[in-house]
Amino acid sequence: MAAIQNPILPGFFPDPSIWRVGEDYYIANSSFEWFPGVPIHHSRDLMRWQLIGHALTRPSQLDLRGIADSGGVWAPSLSHADGQFWLSYTNIRTCGMGRPFKDIGIYLTTAADIRGPWSEPVALNSIGFDPSLFHDDDGRKWLVNMEWDFRNGRHRFAGIVIQEYDAKQKKLVGAQKKILEKTGILTEGPNLYKHDGWYYLMLAEGGTGWNHGISMARSKNILGPYELDPQPSVLTSRDDATLTLQKAGHGELVETPAGEWYLAHLASRPLKTKAGKNLASPDKTASAEIHAGERCVLGRETCLQRVEWRDGWLRLATGGTNPQYELPAPKNLSPQPWPELSPRDDFGSDKLDWRWNSLRVPVDESWLSLNERPGWLRLRGGDSLFSLFRQSLLARRVQHFQFTAETCLEFSPTHFTQMAGLICYYDTRQHFYLRVTQDEKFGKVLGVVLTDDGAYDELADSQIAINNWKQVFLRATVDCERLQFSASPDGKAWQNIGSTLDFSKLSDDYGSTLRFTGAMVGLCAQDVGGTNAIADFDYFDYQPAKS
Repeated sequence: MAAIQNPILPGFFPDPSIWRVGEDYYIANSSFEWFPGVPIHHSRDLMRWQLIGHALTRPSQLDLRGIADSGGVWAPSLSHADGQFWLSYTNIRTCGMGRPFKDIGIYLTTAADIRGPWSEPVALNSIGFDPSLFHDDDGRKWLVNMEWDFRNGRHRFAGIVIQEYDAKQKKLVGAQKKILEKTGILTEGPNLYKHDGWYYLMLAEGGTGWNHGISMARSKNILGPYELDPQPSVLTSRDDATLTLQKAGHGELVETPAGEWYLAHLASRPLKTKAGKNLASPDKTASAEIHAGERCVLGRETCLQRVEWRDGWLRLATGGTNPQYELPAPKNLSPQPWPELSPRDDFGSDKLDWRWNSLRVPVDESWLSLNERPGWLRLRGGDSLFSLFRQSLLARRVQHFQFTAETCLEFSPTHFTQMAGLICYYDTRQHFYLRVTQDEKFGKVLGVVLTDDGAYDELADSQIAINNWKQVFLRATVDCERLQFSASPDGKAWQNIGSTLDFSKLSDDYGSTLRFTGAMVGLCAQDVGGTNAIADFDYFDYQPAKS
């Protein structure tokens, strides 16, 4: 029997924004420092989803150069009104532990078709992040977002503000008003809904970690005053460490034609590792202590819950506040399967598959080509893996706890500053890299280099000479927290390269800085000497382990 199986979007797809147009459902997600920005999925049955593109595909819409790790696009909000789609989004330029300021840009873009093209953005404000646009039934439009307060002694999450948006003038008008302020808990992610004569304000609370949740407030007037829901949380997993779905929070609502309501929200599925306490983690809450040693390598994923309106408030259909791992199929929605996607990319097209992502800059012919050598992906070496500017790196989301990623590389480095290979990546401070390079003593060599919470290391016991290898087959095999690299000269005789590594470090829950993305796996090339050395990749194969 068909059912909704959570997560509906596995892997790094946080902060879901959901909207229905006719029989079609769409979800937009945060993309942070990855390009293109804001992936968009499509469904007709709420059970099966297909990635159909991205909203922000041009640097004029999204400038990510120099953006800090886990900066960039936070919590976009998708809507449809007046015959077009609307997308509000944030570009966070400054963020991180110990920084009082967040240099923020809030923007709005529109499109007649969900697949684009999306318009050049309209700059709105920079008061705080997590904007959403509410279309009232009188035709007026309102922007709500949280306010950030950098001053000493002030609560950083300073409340929810609202201001009218004039679509003809393409700007915010009138006075900005604070409509809700709460202390003692981080409050963000505001979204407005109108139901049975009430304006409902949905909020993400508790931070996006183990203490996360969703709460509500309501008012008869859009400008308030708003009364808080007598039930502190509509959805949270903070009170039950045994749940499969943890960190549940930050959501949006959608109604089906049959009158059923669903809440799209983020959650994570932690791996229970042998790491013990995450001593380096900046999360020192009581919830983090309970989950010591648990790491969410797949990042924050998109889930659905069935909800109902009861006595004037939103409640989970199952009762309580715990997210459910599996739900009954929606009423009157026929199953709509999508064509099966191939796990292997042979680079036979002149366009990249939508599943590929680049760091901070869009793909262009200056560093990536599918045409110069047909059937191969050509990368020209870029900046180091520490760079916040122009890396030559192409990656896809890790969506399974157990998988194998494989490629075939042709690369002839002439200097130690030239490298290319297969990478398991979280951010500039955390990645594992099986790379080919040149050594003055041994010639062409293969080995593992890694960066662990910002500390760079070359694993000496993994370095081997491969001067007689014309092609280098590279493989990463992941079994939950265990990562083993291997290589072959012919794709048949494989040998392990280096010892087993701790893949669970590629998670939000490890490291000394706050971070919010997820594990990626892909291909990259560096030439820090600036000669643009060429690396050719024959294919990329991502195979989930058979269950």
